[in-house]
Order: sequence, then structure tokens, then C-alpha cells
Amino acid sequence: MEYAPPPELLAAGHGFGVPTMRLVPGFLSPVHADELLVRLLKAPEWGVERMVMFGRPLLAPRLSASYGEPGVAYRYSGLVRPATTWPPCLRRVAEAVAAAIGWGFNYVLATRYRHGDDRLGWHADDERELGGEPVIASLSLGATRMFRVRPRRGGASVGCALPHGSLLLMWGASQRDYKHAVPRTAKPVGERVNLSFRWIDRAPMPEGPP
Repeated sequence: MEYAPPPELLAAGHGFGVPTMRLVPGFLSPVHADELLVRLLKAPEWGVERMVMFGRPLLAPRLSASYGEPGVAYRYSGLVRPATTWPPCLRRVAEAVAAAIGWGFNYVLATRYRHGDDRLGWHADDERELGGEPVIASLSLGATRMFRVRPRRGGASVGCALPHGSLLLMWGASQRDYKHAVPRTAKPVGERVNLSFRWIDRAPMPEGPP
């Protein structure tokens, strides 16, 4: 099923040079975003990923946690991340995001950046179980960090600041044609939590929001 963002969502957001990515500032109200951040920072599931890159084990420079429907797992970088059952606050947010963008999700990868040294290297979310053209909605909470995108075939990268309560939508060929990263920063920054909602293809793709 080919996906197209709802016109009202496109109108609420803005682009930054990548045709299949859109940033929607203020997707969550400041009060809602503040409350969700406080709840998530207290969650007990945070841990350091032990990844395998180019055959070498390493510790990821960030914390992460996984939530979603029972039996769903995400496989990447030599890891298998089974979902912990949605806490009520995340289920409500997942349903709100799904309704706004017109697409369903059964999994969220939560990433916690504790300070400016925590980062996410260049990569694409192109694992087979995400499908050929995955729809990924990324919700930012806490400190503003820079999100950078570059074409896979070469060329300059573009950047976009991700503020508290904003939603970044990626769809279509965004994972096939581009890589993205959250680089380290020398600036003093507080904690940031990113919620990356996605559909793990263990069942037929959804026709729309649940």
C-alpha cells in the first residue's frame, strides 16, 4: 500500500530539502510534551545497547528501550529488540500519531540522549521487516538536537533542528535514498528522548490507523 501524508499534516509542517520528510513543530502541546518526558525519564526499561558493527561489538553511545504489541521484535545491527508491552501513556501517543498521519504502528524504539556526547551515527531504517517504503514517525521530547540527512549516492547533508514536542515524518523512498544521523554536539544540552514509531511487518501492513 502506497502511503501519502494527509494534506492537513503537510500544511502544518515544513520541509528541509528532502521531499519525503516533513517536520511538524508543536505536534504535542508543551504541557503534554513535558508530562510525557517526565514519565519516560523515570521508566525502568532504559539500557545500553550492545551492538555489532562491521563484526566488532560495541556499546551504543545512548540509552534505548522498546515498546509495542506482544510478540513484536525489531532486528538491527546484530540485535533483536522484543517489545515491552505499551505503557498507557505511550499507547495513547501512538494512537494520536497514527490518527494524525493516517498510518498504524505496532512498535516504538525509544532513544535517550543524556548529553551532547550521546549520538546516533549515519544509517537508514531499511531493515526487511519494515517493508520497502517504511513510514516512520519520530517524536522529539526534551532538548533540541540537530537531525542531519544526506543522499546515499553522495552530496552535501542538510540539517533540521528537532524541538520539544515536534514530529518528524519519513515515508516513501526516504530510507532507500537517504541516510540520517543525530551527531554529537559540544554545546551544553539537556536530556532528549526520541520516540520512533514504526510498523514491524510480522503481519499484513495496516490499511490505516488502528
